[in-house]
Amino acid sequence: MLVDSHCHLNFPDFKDDLDDVIKRAMENQVTTFLTVNTRLNQAKDLQEIADRYPQVWCSVGTHPHDSQNVEEENLLEQILALVQHPKVIAIGETGLDYYYNNSPKEAQIASFQTHITAAVQLDLPLIIHTRDADEDTIDCITNQNAKGVFHCFSGGLELAKKALDLGFYLSFSGILTFKKAEELREVAKFAPLDRILVETDSPFLAPIPHRGARNEPAFTRYTATLLAELRNSSLEEIAEATTNNFYTLFDRCKKQ
Repeated sequence: MLVDSHCHLNFPDFKDDLDDVIKRAMENQVTTFLTVNTRLNQAKDLQEIADRYPQVWCSVGTHPHDSQNVEEENLLEQILALVQHPKVIAIGETGLDYYYNNSPKEAQIASFQTHITAAVQLDLPLIIHTRDADEDTIDCITNQNAKGVFHCFSGGLELAKKALDLGFYLSFSGILTFKKAEELREVAKFAPLDRILVETDSPFLAPIPHRGARNEPAFTRYTATLLAELRNSSLEEIAEATTNNFYTLFDRCKKQ
């Protein structure tokens, strides 16, 4: 069994065939899904999906791209209210993205810090998005007693070591299969088996051999298969380890 630890099932890409998407995933041994919030005003849509499918869990958070559009003074209050839903198991996705800079850095950092505060207060894991913001991301989570995952990890070995040293997990997506991802494949070999997850980030970043198409949770299998090859392991071992890691990190699943 595999877990797609990060997907976006509420996105318009899935509005016409979500039942079939879930069915195909199950046929490919992907049996659990974490659908991740990127805008607070869509959180209830994710919760409705999680209510509809027993295998689906969800998060609450604002993507750094959208951080300038949130009411910062009410952000913590909004998060704490939305987290009361029983299928919410994480805070995010949140973090810093200096590659696109769709929101000012100051707004991104303020939003990220509020999400960290909520996660620590609630003892829930953070789902962290970081791009071209390694130093500030590490600075924000250092000495915060936070836990979580660097989702869709695409950084280098230095960032990986810092994240792991702080107790965070690394999640690998279809990027791992891309031809130019040699450095990322080295990180995938290096990371401890008990600190890795797999994900699709669907509908984005479809792995080879589906690159360019809509990504979907069934494709988690391609990333897991390559991860097994890189680590001289079996798909079964990677599936077991990443599934166990998911339930260890997102331990609110066990409390339902």
